[in-house]
Amino acid sequence: MFHNALVRTPCKNFANGITTQSLGAPNYETMLVQHEAYIDTLKSLGLTVTILQPEETFPDAHFVEDAAVIFKEAAVITNPGADARKGEEITIEKALAPLKTIEKIVAPGTVDGGDILQVGKHFFIGVSDRTNKEGAAQLSAIVAKYGYTSTTVPVADGLHFKSSVNYVGKNTLLVTEAFKEREELKGYDLMVLDTDEEYAGNTLLINNTLITPKGYPKTLAKLKSLGLEIVELETSETRKMDGGLTCLSLRF
Repeated sequence: MFHNALVRTPCKNFANGITTQSLGAPNYETMLVQHEAYIDTLKSLGLTVTILQPEETFPDAHFVEDAAVIFKEAAVITNPGADARKGEEITIEKALAPLKTIEKIVAPGTVDGGDILQVGKHFFIGVSDRTNKEGAAQLSAIVAKYGYTSTTVPVADGLHFKSSVNYVGKNTLLVTEAFKEREELKGYDLMVLDTDEEYAGNTLLINNTLITPKGYPKTLAKLKSLGLEIVELETSETRKMDGGLTCLSLRF
């Protein structure tokens, strides 16, 4: 069960962040409305939400998940894989230090939290353009100290591992076509996304409720088969900046 969440208000120049999308210019006011709806949803699920101030020098800093990996015993402060994002983790560490034992990923290792998926006592660690093998090895060693196991998974498509794979409860992983045959995911029931709705793969499970992007009816129908409560949220502006629902908070 999650009891807390850490989020950050998007800065005014968030549209200057890193993106590979060509979905049009994001709108700041719309982003704020959608971000507020996200926060309201977290609160409605019983989480106490701490809202950090915008970071105008880091337009991607509202994607707070990339700056830390949090589990019951500790918080691992990452070393972001994109040079433009190095430094975002400083204020995240300050916010988490009073609450958690702090561990750190150090150079040359890099880790983005968007590549890390925890399922029970196991971590999937995506090795991507943002999380390198050295960073993955450091994180694996850290979580092992606390009794967790881990598996590294190459990420060929998508920005992060959780762009393509997420845990949606009941021993089920929501996955893109590219991951449906992956040996590392054996032992789980795989719910495979339609290729035209792969963005909806970034669905977030919080306390037996699924938060999923709005506008993906085929994915919604599949998720309903799990029998869990589902909340749909507008994510148009986050998507324009290569982000998803998991990126917008740190849950613990």
